[in-house]
Amino acid sequence: MNPERAGADRWAAIGPTPADDGEWDGIHLARAVTQEVRRTGKHFLPQPLLHRLSEIHDDHAAHGRRPHLQAFLDCMLDKHEGRHRNRTYLSLPLLELLLDATDDAPDPDGMATLLIADVIRFEIRSGTPAGEAGEAGETRQARETVDRDPPDPVTLRKRLRHALRFVAHDLAVPDAEELISRAAPMPWSTWEDIASLLPRPTSAEAAHWFDVTVQPVYVLHDEYFFIRTLQAHEMIFTAIAADVREAVGALRAGRLDAAAGHVDRAAGLFDRASALFRMVATMRPGHFSAFRQFTQGASAIQSEQYKRFEILCGLPTAPRLGSDAFTQVPAVRAEAEADAHDTVVRAYLDLRRSARLDEAGWTALRTALGGLEARHQRWKSTHHGLAARMLGGARGSGYTAGVPYLAECLDNRLFWQLGGQHGACGEGV
Repeated sequence: MNPERAGADRWAAIGPTPADDGEWDGIHLARAVTQEVRRTGKHFLPQPLLHRLSEIHDDHAAHGRRPHLQAFLDCMLDKHEGRHRNRTYLSLPLLELLLDATDDAPDPDGMATLLIADVIRFEIRSGTPAGEAGEAGETRQARETVDRDPPDPVTLRKRLRHALRFVAHDLAVPDAEELISRAAPMPWSTWEDIASLLPRPTSAEAAHWFDVTVQPVYVLHDEYFFIRTLQAHEMIFTAIAADVREAVGALRAGRLDAAAGHVDRAAGLFDRASALFRMVATMRPGHFSAFRQFTQGASAIQSEQYKRFEILCGLPTAPRLGSDAFTQVPAVRAEAEADAHDTVVRAYLDLRRSARLDEAGWTALRTALGGLEARHQRWKSTHHGLAARMLGGARGSGYTAGVPYLAECLDNRLFWQLGGQHGACGEGV
């Protein structure tokens, strides 16, 4: 039999029909496809499967049903349809649906915790000593057929320690900090006990969809945790942007203290974002270069949530708006250029001109803005240093110059229109 024909026959019966009720058949399809992705890498999925998934996608799109399945298929078919981007590589359309799934769905910062908790469980499974049964009774030898080249014990424990520190504030155990301090020598049985305490999505349906939001393009171990870390970054910037948006609203209402509080919270979230870089630093450069060749077209430069945070602080300079940073996120650029778009800078200047308010309130706000600017600059500097180590002279996967592009971005300021050493308000404003 023709191998292509045999492959087509294998996948011909896969998938639910448009008449099926509920999401469960969609989940079963997504889990079956995810198993194939873990075996081959998304870049190498067989064409018969991709064609069948396209048919299912088109059938369900015509009926306007099953948003979770539609989001899953949109991400799964991105390379096949020539629209591979950062959002689809990170399964963000599906993750964002889970933020609104139920009344007790996590907020973006809580979702970031769930994502890194999943990294810990994944890494603990990979670290189970050879011959010992781990989760679901599988041995390490069996797992290595779909999890190739897990890290050495030293690298693994370092990664786990950074991940545990990230989720510690949500751990349902006393003395979480003490656990972190003694993480390095802990036996694997203790790590497995910790894994059982980590937060998970609250509903069974959300948990199943959460489990299919990692779709590596290749088959090396480190890409799983890399994807989860980038997803967590997007969630953190979603939370940061929300706080900055609240700060704009508070300024429009003349509430300086409330505005300063929201800016301070946004700045504090940058510590969470920086902690993720410490995890990424445990990624092995060989793994990164191996799977990165299959991610061309998907780059962090396409992060819409980071750009939304930036344009909520203040309108970027004309060269910045015309650069790759914004031409690759046209929807956000359109938001920035809209007449109705509001920013911290615009609200600050309008309020400063129109109202006589307590100078202590202005001082507190200026301090908060300077703190956010400083945290942002440190975050960019850390990002640049990590990229230099991992990329060297390679070009960025979003078709930028890579590390030189990030170096240029170090000169950008959020509150450049307000003057001052850290972009906060200068004299005469």
